[in-house]
Amino acid sequence: MSTEYVFILLCIAMPLVAFLYASVGHGGASSYLMLLTLLNFAPEQIRPTALILNMFVSLIAFLSYRKACVFPQKLFLALVIFSIPAAFIGGTIQMDTVLYKKILGFLLLFPALRFLNVFPVANKIKIERQWWMAPLLGISIGLVSGMIGIGGGIILSPVILMLGWAAMKETAALSALFIFVNSVAGFLGSKAMGIQIDAALWLLMPLTIAGGALGAYYGAHRFNVKIIKYALTLVLFIASIKLIWT
Repeated sequence: MSTEYVFILLCIAMPLVAFLYASVGHGGASSYLMLLTLLNFAPEQIRPTALILNMFVSLIAFLSYRKACVFPQKLFLALVIFSIPAAFIGGTIQMDTVLYKKILGFLLLFPALRFLNVFPVANKIKIERQWWMAPLLGISIGLVSGMIGIGGGIILSPVILMLGWAAMKETAALSALFIFVNSVAGFLGSKAMGIQIDAALWLLMPLTIAGGALGAYYGAHRFNVKIIKYALTLVLFIASIKLIWT
């Protein structure tokens, strides 16, 4: 595929991905990583690009959902106090390319299942939160987030919803801010500020961030785009299989 076609494809796909992820309080890093990996961008540029986009889109998603719910501040603090240093440490770890693709492929299953509403949403607390649960969850997700270059919301939000620790919009707001702080920590840990990012990727960033802003607004205040979500789910499943079995 020529460079021009790749750029046109990304101009369509990246804002669409940002729109859909932000609509459920996510930053979209897993799919940015998927697209850039499958289109053979330089591995050292992929993680910082995804993290930069994640920061902006997740922060915008948080600001939108924050106005539509009561933010679960205590739960958030119990998670991020431990996830931030774990994400920083994870960002310093250089992974084997083959292993990286397999882990990313596995993680892509989480947003795919999330868009299909496979994960149950508890109407009440299923498991009472003990003092050690949130820190353990924060450390685990933070470390994986830093290593792969995601914010961790694709793992966190299904767990929170299944345990009944927060309702849908509260979980979206919590996940969005969790993604933001872990993306910052992972970015700093990976020393990505010294990496030269392709000019085409810089041009894509405003479009992607705009898509995320629109998705965050509609997700928090308007509607649920089922057909587009199902289409993205199919793409995620195909990409997941491709990355795992490559």
